[in-house]
Amino acid sequence: MRRRHRRIALLALSTLVVSTLVTTGPAGAQPAGPSATANRSPLENSESVRLVHIRLTGAEMLDKVAAAGFDLEHGLRRVPNGIEGEAVVTAAQTAELTAMGVEVLGDDAGFAWSDEADGGLGAAGTRAVQPANHEATVRVVRADWFTTKGQGFLYVEARTTEGQQANPVVGMQVENDTGKGTPFGFARTMSRFVDSGQYMFHRNLFKLDVRPDKIQVTSSTGGVTTGVVSNWLEDAPPPLTANPSYKSDFVDGYRNPQQLYSRAKEIARQYPDIAEIVYLPNQTNGYQRKAQAQIGGTGQAAVVVTSAAWGHEGGNDITVDFVGRSEPDLPLAVEVTGTAVRVLLATDAAGAAASTAAEVAEALRTRSAGLIDRAHPYRTNGGTGIVAPTAGPVALTDFLDQKRVGAPEGEVPRGPVTIPVLRIGKHRDGKKPGVLIQAQDHAREWVPATTSLESAERLVHNYRSDRETKNIVENTDVFFILSNNPDGANYSFYNFASQRRNMTNHCPDANADPGRRNSWGVDLNRNYRVGSGHDGYAGASTSCVSDTYQGPAELSEPESKNIIWLVEKYKNIKFMMSVHSNGGQLFWQPGAYIADGRITTPRPPLGDEAFYWQSAARILSQVKAHRETVVTPENVGGSSDVLYSSAGNVREDLYHTYGIYAFGWEVGGSVYNPATGNWQGGSFQPEWVGNPELVSGHAETMEYANGIMEMFRVAADWGKDKKKPTSELVPGGGRYSGPVDVHFETSEPATIYYTTDGSRPTLESPRYAATEFREPGQVFHVTETTTFRWFSVDSAGNIEKNYDPTKNDKRNNYRSATITITKR
Repeated sequence: MRRRHRRIALLALSTLVVSTLVTTGPAGAQPAGPSATANRSPLENSESVRLVHIRLTGAEMLDKVAAAGFDLEHGLRRVPNGIEGEAVVTAAQTAELTAMGVEVLGDDAGFAWSDEADGGLGAAGTRAVQPANHEATVRVVRADWFTTKGQGFLYVEARTTEGQQANPVVGMQVENDTGKGTPFGFARTMSRFVDSGQYMFHRNLFKLDVRPDKIQVTSSTGGVTTGVVSNWLEDAPPPLTANPSYKSDFVDGYRNPQQLYSRAKEIARQYPDIAEIVYLPNQTNGYQRKAQAQIGGTGQAAVVVTSAAWGHEGGNDITVDFVGRSEPDLPLAVEVTGTAVRVLLATDAAGAAASTAAEVAEALRTRSAGLIDRAHPYRTNGGTGIVAPTAGPVALTDFLDQKRVGAPEGEVPRGPVTIPVLRIGKHRDGKKPGVLIQAQDHAREWVPATTSLESAERLVHNYRSDRETKNIVENTDVFFILSNNPDGANYSFYNFASQRRNMTNHCPDANADPGRRNSWGVDLNRNYRVGSGHDGYAGASTSCVSDTYQGPAELSEPESKNIIWLVEKYKNIKFMMSVHSNGGQLFWQPGAYIADGRITTPRPPLGDEAFYWQSAARILSQVKAHRETVVTPENVGGSSDVLYSSAGNVREDLYHTYGIYAFGWEVGGSVYNPATGNWQGGSFQPEWVGNPELVSGHAETMEYANGIMEMFRVAADWGKDKKKPTSELVPGGGRYSGPVDVHFETSEPATIYYTTDGSRPTLESPRYAATEFREPGQVFHVTETTTFRWFSVDSAGNIEKNYDPTKNDKRNNYRSATITITKR
């Protein structure tokens, strides 16, 4: 049974608060062999990959495409008629996508929010008086105002209780004023968001030049409500760069894992008073492959041969020669001289070749003196074809001998890797709140690694000269995993730019030929235990050649085992950021759902949700401060709500199993371009310099390092928080002539436990909940005299009025209010 820690949860009632992949160099091309005289077997995937813009009808098609092995970008975007994003494919795969029903779009054919008022619902928009809150058929979920690059935007989410109705579809329109006291206008039809067959909400994002004060939302079924517009993100300068002597901009280019680890160790050596290295116990499987050859094409006569030794340990020295003979009735034989394997093909009574591919494969497996580990017909072939002699010895190779153009210099070490963790903190005794920064789970995501390294550099270089940095270093315990997937990252740098997973090949013979070598590996962020694909959750694949392959079992990979080891050993880790790219999102739980019925993993209580939103606003405000990059509200929240289901992700495991506030961050994403009036996407590997105002690896590194630094401040504040929360029942206790609607409000993110049956509240009492996900707290419709008893607990565990819910304290210093309903 999994260990699950009971946590005191959190609650607050404040409003919950297109990319281009660089594939330069011979990614997927056929490298040169180890022997100038040996023949290289042809490879199926020698065709160059490219990026195509696609539209899928929804989450079900997304799962289908991912399960088929297609490489989908992180930069997926929910649109009213499905999901848009990019796929890394060959021309043949583009045709296959089209056959699956995927729409391949032109460069300018993607969804864009309308900038024009469209008249809304017209005659269908008959308005009704808004009923009491508990009966509201329309509710405003969010109404956020923000500016970027001099342009204002209003983002609105609203929900109708009749949203699941699809025939006829319930429509909604939104209007806004132009300031306090001005009339509503500028009607726009809102887009209905449905996921996995379930209605989520209606929403809109549109440009405005003047900040509105309120919005009005109207349903086609007659409901109408108003909402107050809030500011999304702050425009204050970063507190960490307010000091003129503050040092930043340390990273000058992309770094491979060896460079990242070397610098981490050097930081620990240079700053021993505040830094050290912790080595993770489970070595990776290594940047290494068995040597292979595919002989005889792809038909029934083809044979795939794999060495027993790793390529660099002798596998690359092996040659295989199929030798034809003319004498009649000769048996199949195998001769081995050193690392040279000669297969003497059998003949029939007429002296013609008689060995089938299946027979040759069996002979190689059993009679190659241990040189050949696997030999089999090509993919699903039966191997019934007669094998032809080769023109000479065919050299096996691990295909790791080609350096990709533009990759950092330096030889890549073969063999398993021990991952170092850079630990920074003045007091590394487990008494300060720990923060885990985990970068590059996905190999092709280069910016997360440089962002994390930049953050580490800022901590050690500013510790003695900057007050805010000193506060972080002395009040937190930070753990940096600068690359959690060194094997895959090296493969991305040196062999195949689009590599996402690690390099472990779990494929059976049907997918083990070298033409599939760029499709092997486990998606490390699908390999965890909570809400996993093994438990029936969507968003992970059982196909070993899918880019979301979950692995043969939960925690099958050393890289994921290491994360669990770390948080179990260092129990002070209370915050975690898994840094990815390039979607431009910040999210948390729930991260996965069972597609049939869209049953999510347990949602965080309203208090945790409020704390996540509060922290996100702080973090993203500091990102914005660098060059006005805004991560929009539609891209913030539970990842399965704003993006898609990702079964078995690390955030889910750490939050539900260990009580760690676990964020997932997709850095990069869209940046508003005032010259075109559009949002322009980024890349997994954008040019380091690029356009400093739009797409640039350097700019993304600096701005998102701002955000990570702010996360450290969140953790430091959390660790020092001794202030007790306060809470109120609104409106308060008293006499009412008829039914009344009441709700709770708190002074900060906190959880409220309450009773209405006269009992004293405990941690087992009902927990005040949200009306619906992404919404504030529920409204109680009180129709008879009722006494509410409650207490609140903030995110740091401080309990209102020092009440002890675990003891039968005679003081009974919980909160209490009686709603008296007088009957007429």
